[in-house]
Amino acid sequence: MKRILVAATLAFAAVAAQATTDAPKATNPPAAAAPSKADIMARGQQIAGAVCVACHGLDGMSAVPANPNIAGMPAQYIAKQLELFKSGARKNAVMQGMAANLTADDMKALGAYYFSQMAKNNAVARDAALATKGQKIYRSGIAELKVPACAGCHGGAGAGIPAAYPRLAGQWPEYTFEELRLYASGARKNVQMNAIASRMRESDMQAVSEYIAGMRSK
Repeated sequence: MKRILVAATLAFAAVAAQATTDAPKATNPPAAAAPSKADIMARGQQIAGAVCVACHGLDGMSAVPANPNIAGMPAQYIAKQLELFKSGARKNAVMQGMAANLTADDMKALGAYYFSQMAKNNAVARDAALATKGQKIYRSGIAELKVPACAGCHGGAGAGIPAAYPRLAGQWPEYTFEELRLYASGARKNVQMNAIASRMRESDMQAVSEYIAGMRSK
């Protein structure tokens, strides 16, 4: 009887071992492929056409001075500003609503799409004397007020620096002037720009805004 039990036990163990060996191995599902550049651009264009077009145009060129031109704006900068609008850290009721349903990937796609758009000459400098004064401020700053040159952060041609500093070249003068006033009052938060704008006179803001409108950068 004992021999029969031992034999049965050994047989069961052998079957169990074989079943374990033959069982399919657990595998992790394959990772989703990263979206291609074409996919990202298509997504950005889709969102731009549905959400952004009314204020910024499908090509990133606004039809009215109240809304900024964003064609050619650094992609990382656009994504960052959308993130700030969504969180409420940057105050704008319209933009907060527009950004509310955007994901981080949507924001990156919009940044990539608008960065790829060619800026056009819809804003121009209209006052030569004011633009000349603004050119000096942009390139050299205002020493007596401890205002640094705008070119130090936004580039000599006004193209901006990814993530940190926006493109300025060809921006509507009314928009640039209003943003400088918001920085000066602290209504728009940025430690560096709050400090700089608070030392500028409104006449200085108007001058540099006029010069920026006439700048051209690829």
